[in-house]
Amino acid sequence: MSLSQMSIRRPVLATVFAIAIVIFGIAGFQFLGVREYPAAEGPVITVRAEYPGASSSVIESQITEPLENEVNTVSGIRTLTSVSREGRSTLTIEFALGDDLDRAANDVRDRVSAAMRRLPSDAEPPVVEKADADGNPIIFINVHSDQRDLLELTDIADNIFRSRLQTIDSVARVDIWGSKEYAMRLWMDPDKLSAYALTPIDVRNALARSNVELPSGRVEGDAIELSVRTLSRLDDDPEVFENLILKQNGDRTVRFRDIGHAEVGPLNERTILKRDGVPMVGVVIRPQTGANEIAIADEFYRRLDQIKTDLPDDIQVEMGFDTTEFIRDSITEVKQTIFIALVLVCLVIFFFLREIRSTIIPLITIPIALTGAFFIMYISGFTINVLTLLALVLAIGLVVDDAVVVLENIYSKIEQGLAPIQAGDTGIREIFTAVIATTLALTAVFTPIIFMEGLTGMLFREFGVTLAGAVIISSFIALTLTPMLATRVLKKHDTPPRFHAATEPFFSGLADSYRNALRAFLDHRWLALVLMAVCLGSIGYFWTVLPRELAPLEDRSLMVLRITGPEGANYDYMESVMDRLDRVLMEEVPEREAAISVTSPGFGAATTVNSGFSRLALKPPDRRERSQAEIARDLGGKVQGIPEAEIFVSQPATIRTGGRGLPVQFVVQHPNFDRLTDMLPGFLEMARDRPELGFVDVDLEFTNPEVQVHIDRDRAEALGVSVRDVSETLQAALSQQRFGFFLREGQQYEIVGQVLRENRLTPDQLNLLSVRGNNRSVVTLDNLIDLRETVAPAVLYRFNRFPSTTFSANLADGYTLEDGIRAMREVAAEMLDEGYSTDLAGESREFEETGATMLYVFAFALVLVFLVLAAQFESFRDPATIMLTVPLALAGGMLALWYFGEGLNLFSQIGLIMLIGLVTKNGILLVEFANQRKEAGRTLRQAVEEAAARRFRPILMTTISTIFGVMPIALAVGAGSQSRIPLGVAVIGGLIVGSLLTLFVIPAAYLTISSEKSGRAIAPPPQP
Repeated sequence: MSLSQMSIRRPVLATVFAIAIVIFGIAGFQFLGVREYPAAEGPVITVRAEYPGASSSVIESQITEPLENEVNTVSGIRTLTSVSREGRSTLTIEFALGDDLDRAANDVRDRVSAAMRRLPSDAEPPVVEKADADGNPIIFINVHSDQRDLLELTDIADNIFRSRLQTIDSVARVDIWGSKEYAMRLWMDPDKLSAYALTPIDVRNALARSNVELPSGRVEGDAIELSVRTLSRLDDDPEVFENLILKQNGDRTVRFRDIGHAEVGPLNERTILKRDGVPMVGVVIRPQTGANEIAIADEFYRRLDQIKTDLPDDIQVEMGFDTTEFIRDSITEVKQTIFIALVLVCLVIFFFLREIRSTIIPLITIPIALTGAFFIMYISGFTINVLTLLALVLAIGLVVDDAVVVLENIYSKIEQGLAPIQAGDTGIREIFTAVIATTLALTAVFTPIIFMEGLTGMLFREFGVTLAGAVIISSFIALTLTPMLATRVLKKHDTPPRFHAATEPFFSGLADSYRNALRAFLDHRWLALVLMAVCLGSIGYFWTVLPRELAPLEDRSLMVLRITGPEGANYDYMESVMDRLDRVLMEEVPEREAAISVTSPGFGAATTVNSGFSRLALKPPDRRERSQAEIARDLGGKVQGIPEAEIFVSQPATIRTGGRGLPVQFVVQHPNFDRLTDMLPGFLEMARDRPELGFVDVDLEFTNPEVQVHIDRDRAEALGVSVRDVSETLQAALSQQRFGFFLREGQQYEIVGQVLRENRLTPDQLNLLSVRGNNRSVVTLDNLIDLRETVAPAVLYRFNRFPSTTFSANLADGYTLEDGIRAMREVAAEMLDEGYSTDLAGESREFEETGATMLYVFAFALVLVFLVLAAQFESFRDPATIMLTVPLALAGGMLALWYFGEGLNLFSQIGLIMLIGLVTKNGILLVEFANQRKEAGRTLRQAVEEAAARRFRPILMTTISTIFGVMPIALAVGAGSQSRIPLGVAVIGGLIVGSLLTLFVIPAAYLTISSEKSGRAIAPPPQP
């Protein structure tokens, strides 16, 4: 006795099966996280090491190289990128998708620890973080007050906000934008130092002698003991520092006030954050790679409410942006789509079955299958995201198919006069093979995805497994609960219901029209070859003309403006540029909600003093007339009116891939740095002439003004001055070197020394600095050094351990990412010789890898479906007939994409892959019933005509229900709809064209390919 027959005779058992699925599904749902998309970024580890005052070339040779040598030995690295800039080295290590983040971080920490012995002793220890240095933040709040300065605001942001938010699970780090951290600044006058025969090193050494805190032990008496604490640490009073004794010569004492002054000031004077032109500080949350951003945001808001109760009355907190709002809106939009699709499918089924009882039975399948899919998601480690919810939307139209086919076949047997139990047994026996075959075919389509790596694998895996799981559960319900309900609910009508009677002439006429058309087509079945040729030619044509991209750009109500000033531009210059940009944004973008600008940011991988950025948050789409893309295009033209800097506008990518900046990222490498710089001007000029590319920029600039200090070693040796003394003097005077720490309200802050601003306005003033000789005499540097002005790169880049430069570009209107990459490669082919190598980064790299993977998926899916069907039908002819449905559907899907102006991207490709399983389902129904009629003694022509006529209404019903289930996706207008529309368009177009042609082409092919003999398995010989 089969499971279906057992369910018919044991209704409680079938009911328990369904209830158990629902219970497990609800339990799994409780533990599912929520995010926008499956984690599409591999684990990213950032290593930051600071060496204050060091030039980019010194950073590269003394910091970056040793770190790269060690880190490169870690297994699983996908890309290793390094940036060497003044005072800082940043290594970004990206691992393959799916790698364990904690394992990667621990391995990197071990190698960094091994490299520390090769780093300069006075460099800061490297910091390893589980985040991308330039990764996108998800939440920003600004903190301001009309009674406090930026130093106090930074202190509040650091001690109250950062300390409480940093401990949120999966938060990589909390940054303070525009921070002005407390520091004790010791300003030195070179003239007075020389007058008192002192050097900057003397100041540093005197402070080191006077500002220590060492354990002093304890005093032990007969009954008690006392710990001893020596108060030798300097506090936060500038007067104490100015009284610091630098030199004692008899009765004469030289104190720090004699050669300079001390003040409490900001550690970083060269950065500022403004919101709509008003200075303030901002608190920014950056998540770990693959973190559940919704969960982070929920906990953030909970803690923010607690923090607000402890804030002083004058502190005001405002939201700058929260990217999870778009995620929430997008998830809500998909949930609404599920509801709309459910209603539409219900109406379609009722229209075809035309009876409430018959309609309710297949509809019971939908909530059971969808709820059970949540348990599949839970045990697979998935989340509730746009793709898994889209899978559930598409499942609505699919999960009723098997139930409808089973129900319709059982009902036909009841109408023929069989008893309900007998009708159930007979009906399920006829349809069992077709149900199993369609389920296996749909599941087989997504099997290759499970084994895929990279971005496509991560995205498709959650979609495919969720959809396949829902279909498998629906098939189980169709073979257990549906026949049980059908045999107990359905009954033969002596008089058909009124609606059924009124509509029956329409359906009968439709079926008769199809039967007549099919007979005429089979009389000229050579037309099937023509249709197949047209479809195959269409696929080839559309494959070449359809634009290709990674994913359609969505309106997220956010854009980022990146500003780069001339090489050598200082902070004051950049602040004036940023202020002018703020005025343009406030005047030209009435749709803005907030314009948050940071001048000379001190964070990230490649930020320098001549840079800045502005994050422009827009009002929601329903509150503005212009789209984000229209505003970006208009603003891109307006900011070109600011000639003092290069400004480009970028929109956030739909799927974050770890890339930064513009979509086209073209990397050029050469072992010889000079060769790399030689080709830059010509390559950049040629790239800017390409019509496919809009704004084009390059990260490597070699025009940064630099002063080279050449030491006369012979003269220095004669005067008893070592090269180290000269270097340390310049370092202590100019590099804002840390001289020590002081305490303020229980917190430890830095003491930094530097000569006064007016004493370092020009290179010649370096000659006035003093260094101590071997006889304790003071020698000015003009006796020892020669200054030469030159140019050098402000930042040095390396990609996978080779010197590199990256050309970044926006796409011109009407061009796709594929066009942009091709343009860059054509420029490289013309400009570069064999000594150069090229690569792609960011979104471009993911696009390239995804394109190659998709062809593999298509081929693998087709082969696997064919093999599954061959095993099911015990024939190679029948699967060959069924597989002819695939080019019919693909041609229809691509035609729809072309007609509606969509392109080939991740989402439309998901739809095209789905079509393989969707249309083979119709072919399976036709071929299976034709085989049954053939086994009953019909000729091939009679068998295929009867099967087509008998299956016409179920095929039509299931196809239309699937189309209506997908239609809300194609017509979506809410958050994130731009990316989902291509999927809906491809599926609907493919189903309409593919199903229509299948009804004619497959019967014609069956007549041509199938044999007169049955293809069933050979019966075993009789037992003796």
